[in-house]
Amino acid sequence: MSWMKKSALLASITSVALVGAACGNNEEGGAAEGGDALSGKVVMDGSSTVFPIMEAVAEEYSAEQPEVEVTVGVSGTGGGFKRFVTGETDFSNASREIKEEEAAEAEKNGVEFTQLSVALDGLSLVVNPANDWAQDITIEELNKMWTDTSIKTWKDVRSDWPDEEISFFAPGKDSGTFDFFNEAVLDDTDIREDAQLSEDDNVLVTGVAGTEGAIGFFGYAYYIENQDTLRAMAVEGVEPTPETINDLSYPLSREIYTYVNNASLKDKEQVADFARFMNENAGALAEEVGYVGMEQARYDENMKMIDEIAGE
Repeated sequence: MSWMKKSALLASITSVALVGAACGNNEEGGAAEGGDALSGKVVMDGSSTVFPIMEAVAEEYSAEQPEVEVTVGVSGTGGGFKRFVTGETDFSNASREIKEEEAAEAEKNGVEFTQLSVALDGLSLVVNPANDWAQDITIEELNKMWTDTSIKTWKDVRSDWPDEEISFFAPGKDSGTFDFFNEAVLDDTDIREDAQLSEDDNVLVTGVAGTEGAIGFFGYAYYIENQDTLRAMAVEGVEPTPETINDLSYPLSREIYTYVNNASLKDKEQVADFARFMNENAGALAEEVGYVGMEQARYDENMKMIDEIAGE
């Protein structure tokens, strides 16, 4: 079963504790030096977009350190930051950068943190496979259809498209993917009130796949996992692919992140060990679940920050 299939089974719950059954040593520095057994907890919450990567990392890590309990929550980027800025979690997964007000709340609570880039994603606009007319769409058209409630049918978007009613499916407002779309496409204009919102990307997949005139959006990995029941549109003439996401030619390419609590990184050996393991393996596991790994230099930058805070 693929990582994405497993994450689909878990998307309706708030978190999953991943505990393994084998122990080993990661020669690349991901596990404790010399194969030392660690114990304790690593608590992580946040983005549903980043969740498949971190689920995969946590399961791999449990084979290295079975006594460390890694809990991966999926309450959305905003929901994850609400816990993180009070010191409740060690990591906060995010499909956008932390907001000024969230960072201010963290400072108020004495929470210092470090942003680690995990992988690249291309926010994908998807339609029902029965839609054979909307092959490409512009940012201007997306803005109009997602904000103007007078747009009822595809013909209202382009005159040569059919008079087929549009149903709209989007991530909930606690989602970093929603925030990214709001900034990149909606230009901070309110999304139309009749859009069906959900923090669960699998609900969006089901909605678009089951409604002929539907349109929705979410991370590239969810499109790849469901491309047998969905079709992705090109945006401004560029299709989302690993190549166009990596070179940023796809207009809705973006970095996805995890934020780590510096105190946890410094004071909890299992958190520092997990951070190193995650950084060593995130690129390959991101590719496995449908995202795009970054250049090695970016992961080297991450490791330098981890080592400076945790101590080598």
